This record gives sequence, C-alpha cells and structure tokens, in this order.
Amino acid sequence: MADFIVYFSRAHQNYVNGVIRDLEVGNTEVVAKVLQKLTGADLFKIEPIIEYSEDYNKCIAQAQSDQRSNARPELKGYPKDLSDFKKIYVCYPNYWSTLPMPVFTFLEHFDFAGKTILPLCTHEGSGMGSSEKDIRRLCPGARVEKGLALRGGKIDQAESEIRAWLEQIGK
Repeated sequence: MADFIVYFSRAHQNYVNGVIRDLEVGNTEVVAKVLQKLTGADLFKIEPIIEYSEDYNKCIAQAQSDQRSNARPELKGYPKDLSDFKKIYVCYPNYWSTLPMPVFTFLEHFDFAGKTILPLCTHEGSGMGSSEKDIRRLCPGARVEKGLALRGGKIDQAESEIRAWLEQIGK
C-alpha cells in the first residue's frame, strides 16, 4: 500500500521569525513537497472554496473567527478515495494550538479507521499544540503517531529533520 500526503498551506503574507513576510509558497507546502520527495507519496492540497485573505491580519481575523465558531469551511475538492493508502501524512500550520479549520473539514470527510496518521506541523514557536489530540478525536480508529513540528522560519533546513523523523517512525 502506498503513502499519502495531505496538506493545508497558505502563501502570501505570513508571520516568520517575528516579522510579516510575503511568501510565494507557504511553509507547509514547502515541507509537504520535501516529504513527497523523501517518501514518494501521493500529494493532495486542501483548498477551501473561500480562501483566507492574502493580507496577514485579515487572514488571522478570518481564521480565528472560523475557530471560535467551530466552522467547517467547504473545500474545493477531495481525493476520490483513500482506501489504497495505509499511512497518511497530515501537514498543516499550527493555528492557535491546533489545526486550521479546513483540515478539520477534510479529516471529518473520511473514515480513517485502520490507517496510520502522521502529523507534521509548521509553527513559529508553538510546536504541535493540541493538534495530535484533536486528530485522534477527529479520526476514531486511526493510529496517530507522534508528529513532527517544524519551525516555519527555518524551513530551508527542514529536510534533515524530516529525514530523521522518517527514520524514527520506521519509514
């Protein structure tokens, strides 16, 4: 059985190393593609129908509002089927100690029972937060492994950390 990578990432204005920077490609997308290179896994990007603003402060307000209301933003699409995949890497930025709400939407769409979920998050100092616990709650019957938290401001050095994590989890 093959592996699968699903990720949510946001380009444009992002908070990186204490300042707002404009990113052509979001940090989580960068690490998802490194992970794909190292594992050969299929790759799928979670995209909400109504995207968060390119402006950092507006994005923050939208994402916080979604989190406060426990929203499930509609997504542009889903993979047809996940039955061929045993290991699923879920990659996301840490939004206030958990997953962005579009990732909640994705995870609730599928039955992950019997699958192994490997969380990987990007952050600017908050690590995994409660995201692993939240994934366990959202995906009953799945085995959720210890995740990897990567500092967004050091994403250019992430490949060696990802390699070490993959060795640790037996990939």
